[in-house]
Amino acid sequence: MNKQLINELATLASEARNPDTLDIDLLSSEEILQKINAADREVPEAVSQELPHIARAVDAIAEAFKVGARLIYMGAGTSGRLGILDAVECPPTYGVSEDMVVALIAGGEEAVYRAQEGAEDSFTLGGEDLRGINLSKDDVVVGIAASGRTPYVIGGLRYARALGCTTVALSCNKTAAIAAEAEIAILPEVGPEILTGSTRMKAGTAQKLVLNMLTTASMIRIGKSFYNLMVDVKATNEKLVSRTRRIVMEATGVDLEEADRVLSKCDHNAKLAIMMILSGLERGPAETALSQASGFLRRAIENVRQTKASQSVSSVVQTDEELAV
Repeated sequence: MNKQLINELATLASEARNPDTLDIDLLSSEEILQKINAADREVPEAVSQELPHIARAVDAIAEAFKVGARLIYMGAGTSGRLGILDAVECPPTYGVSEDMVVALIAGGEEAVYRAQEGAEDSFTLGGEDLRGINLSKDDVVVGIAASGRTPYVIGGLRYARALGCTTVALSCNKTAAIAAEAEIAILPEVGPEILTGSTRMKAGTAQKLVLNMLTTASMIRIGKSFYNLMVDVKATNEKLVSRTRRIVMEATGVDLEEADRVLSKCDHNAKLAIMMILSGLERGPAETALSQASGFLRRAIENVRQTKASQSVSSVVQTDEELAV
């Protein structure tokens, strides 16, 4: 088995030796950093080649969100931790519930801080973890594995696909085994690491870039932004309270005093405050308008403006008819 795994790893680009860093153990600190920096510049280009596949995944995730389903990440080691990092940032950034984006890591919570020997080698554990969170066929499951061969992830993807979920594989090897287990494969091949096999480096960076794209683009698609302002941010600390004020001021052009006045009327909800200011509506009607526009602020404001314009025209026509009489 070990010989088979050694042979398997030998075929993966992420496990190859980097010819540009064979002398890295003889270099000065600045020279080492130059090598790392040069290698890191290869990552965005590799990710850019995968944009069509990332877009397919975003479309699927956005549709899942619209019906109240979830995005679920699963991985082991660095890949699992990156999924957790992306998931836990979503509630404060976009004002969503904590179970909208879920992250599973082989070995459970303890594995976040220290390696859990053998956890990633289980084909059954991935499915068990998904059953443990009551996986639904409407959920989207993203399996993350730099090597693309992690049994925990393969088992999870197989279980999810059998249930009818949309499945996505994220790996940094074109020959990744997990690609065959998913409907959508995102495979930014970044090549050999500066230290052979240290996939927390370029591969980890590529995975982080892709995960950023998946959640950011999906949240934008379901109305979590106004222009490029994150209007559903939760004001849970002093910095975020100040950010909320700035967002309202940027979006509407009002001063700090007016922003605070309106924010105080709507529990510091930036989106609702902007809606009230730009539409001239009070809280109740503003909430209704947002709900009717499925939370899309620009659409809600435009709907209100069109309604007011239509009412104005009707009023003019009615007045002309009265004068004619």
